[in-house]
Amino acid sequence: MFRMNRAMHKAIVQKGNVMTEEDARGRTPQNESDAGVVFANVTKSYGDREVLHSFNLSIGQGEMVCLLGPSGCGKSTALRCLAGFELISGGDITIGGRSITRQPPRKRGIGMVFQHYSLFPTMTVRDNVAFGLKVSRVGKDERNRRALKMLERVGLAEYADVFPNRLSGGQQQRVALARALVTNPRVLLLDEPLSALDAKIRVQLRDEIRLLQQQLGITAIFVTHDQEEALAVADRIAIMHDGAIEQIGRPQDLYEMPATAFVADFVGQSSVVETVVAADGTVRVCGQTLPLLVHLPAKTLVKVFIRPENVVFTESPDGECTVESASYLGSFTRTTAVADGVRITSQHAPGNNIDKGRKVHVSIRPEPVMAERIELRWAQDARTVKGDGDNGA
Repeated sequence: MFRMNRAMHKAIVQKGNVMTEEDARGRTPQNESDAGVVFANVTKSYGDREVLHSFNLSIGQGEMVCLLGPSGCGKSTALRCLAGFELISGGDITIGGRSITRQPPRKRGIGMVFQHYSLFPTMTVRDNVAFGLKVSRVGKDERNRRALKMLERVGLAEYADVFPNRLSGGQQQRVALARALVTNPRVLLLDEPLSALDAKIRVQLRDEIRLLQQQLGITAIFVTHDQEEALAVADRIAIMHDGAIEQIGRPQDLYEMPATAFVADFVGQSSVVETVVAADGTVRVCGQTLPLLVHLPAKTLVKVFIRPENVVFTESPDGECTVESASYLGSFTRTTAVADGVRITSQHAPGNNIDKGRKVHVSIRPEPVMAERIELRWAQDARTVKGDGDNGA
């Protein structure tokens, strides 16, 4: 498997210059006519249940956008509507400025890779890759030539004449990727293509998919519920919630400047602490003053989301918090401390361990934090506030 990974990487790089991550993330569609794919006010209903609500999204030519969200948010439905496997209930979808909503799937110029490999067990690897070309009535010699060339791109040319049951899961998914690309589609769709693979192979294959997508310059939409996957491969990420896009932007923007509490809570890890907005528009948590990403009126009861890498614990006998747990995660450790029912987590180097039950002081870097208003009807009384109060408001 490691040899296949290197073979694919070498094949891609030797074809030409690979776009840098900085170049890729700098490209966003300037207007809808420039966009490779546009969803315009798309709705999709199943009976009385609407699962896509005025869904709008523009994707630039050659851009990879990830649809990220919890199960049931509508991300796979949006992909299937684009592919033509589902009919939209309203709105329009265009590729290259032309509507495709009345076209059958085979005429939309789309290649698709599914969660399950869906290879034909009685066909060789070469014939599996060439199947779409055969359906398009491409001659046998030409389709075999193109299939072998694509297998070379994914590092599997030497397996052309074997059957899928002789391949590992990662190799089978590479075959599925080659099959999706061999017809030269305008758009590549990937519907959770790595979720059936083990963790190490997932990382290898996601990087290979990204390299190949950049080399070919193909517009791609990658559906996943895995945050690390999305952050690693996407030019932009669209966070979906309840059938609509909550926020779309570059991975670092979503993480560092979430537009809503849902995005702050969903992307990455956060400690959620209740407190009150002070007169100067800040909040106090564990004795620390923190600015807010969005302005809220003084004395507003809020939940704030604090990233663990901004929290530092210092062991001290008179510390205000007690270490409750620690999770060793290889390259870092997450330690959680508690005081008066408030839990706060620190992410730090694995060598800086503090034993369970020890007292710690808490320091929080003064990075702006997202805050979500708490409706007073849900608060029993002022004792629900877990922060340091209104700081003199």
